[in-house]
Amino acid sequence: MTNGERITRLARAAGIATDGDHADLATLWADPAWAFDPAWFRHIAATPATVLMASGRAVLANLPAGLSAEAALADPVAAGLSVVDYDARPTLYNHQLRKRECPFIEPLTPQTAADIERRSYYGAYKGVTDILTKFLWPEIAFGFTRLAARLALSPNAVTCTGIALCVAATFLFGTGWFWWGLLAGFIFMVLDTVDGKLARCTVTSSKWGNILDHGVDIVHPPFWWVAWGIGTAATAHPLSGASFVWVLVAILGGYGLQRLIEGIFMRRFGMHIHVWRRFDTGFRLITARRNPNMVILFVSLTAGRPDLGLVAVAAWTLVSVVVHAVQIVQAYAWRARHGALASWMEQQP
Repeated sequence: MTNGERITRLARAAGIATDGDHADLATLWADPAWAFDPAWFRHIAATPATVLMASGRAVLANLPAGLSAEAALADPVAAGLSVVDYDARPTLYNHQLRKRECPFIEPLTPQTAADIERRSYYGAYKGVTDILTKFLWPEIAFGFTRLAARLALSPNAVTCTGIALCVAATFLFGTGWFWWGLLAGFIFMVLDTVDGKLARCTVTSSKWGNILDHGVDIVHPPFWWVAWGIGTAATAHPLSGASFVWVLVAILGGYGLQRLIEGIFMRRFGMHIHVWRRFDTGFRLITARRNPNMVILFVSLTAGRPDLGLVAVAAWTLVSVVVHAVQIVQAYAWRARHGALASWMEQQP
C-alpha cells in the first residue's frame, strides 16, 4: 500500500474522520514522506497541541481547531505547540504490546523501504512473551509475514490455515505420529505469530479476527496434551491408568488455574501479571504455556520417552501455578502497603 493509504488506515482504526469538513475540530496532520510506528500515531493523536519532529522536520502534529498546518509547522513553539524531538530518542510504553521503546521514524524512500518494512515488523512484536516467540520465531515469521503481505492474504486467512494445522497436529499426536505432529504444530505456532504481525503491519486488525486468534490460543493446548498422552499407547512406554489420569489432572487443572490467576490479576490490578516486575517478565519466557511445554516434549521425544515428557509438563505446570499464586499474593500485599501497582516498564525514563 502507499504510505497515504497506511496513514488513512491508522486514522480509521483510531476512530478519526478522514473526509468531510471538520474545521471546528482538532486536526491530526501527517507527512506522507515519512514512515513511522503506529505507536507514534496513537501517542500524538492522544496528545493535543503537540508536534513530533525528526531531523528538524515535522512528521506528525495534533493541531488545535482553527490552526492551519502551514502556520503551526512554520514555527511550532510560537504557535503554542509542544514539541517531541525524535532525535532525543524519547521512549513510549506500549500497553498493547507490553514493551517500552523508542518507536521508529524514517524518511520513506526506495533505499529505506526494506529497512522500514523490517522495523515495522519488529515494532509489532510483543515485548513480553515466551522464549520461542521472542528468540526463535522472529526471523522465520518475518519471512512468512512478508510473503503473506505480498500475496495480499488477510490475517484471518493465515489464522484459519493455522487452525487446520493445529487440528492436524492434534490427530497426529493422538495416533502416536509425534514427529509429524510436531512439524504441523511448529508451522501452526509460527503462523500464530504471523497473523498478528500481519494485522498490525498492514493495519487490518479486526475485532472478530482478534477473538478467533486468541480464542484458539486459549482452547487448543489442553487438546494437544490429552492427544499426546493417548498417543503414547503406540510407543514402548505408554501412559495409562491412574498415572495418565493424574498427569492430565495436573496439566489441565494447572492450566486452568494459571489462566484464572492471570485473569484475576488483570481485573484487580489493571495490568498483565507478567509486566509488574522484572522477575514476572522474565518468568513469562518459561512459564508453563504451550510453547515452553512443546520444548519439553520435543526434548523428551528426542530422548525416546514421550511419556516422560508429558510427566515433566505436568510437573512444570504445577511449579508455574505455585509461582503465579505467589505473584498474586505479593501483589495484594504490595497494594495494601504501598497503593496501586505500576509496571516496571512504565517507570523507565
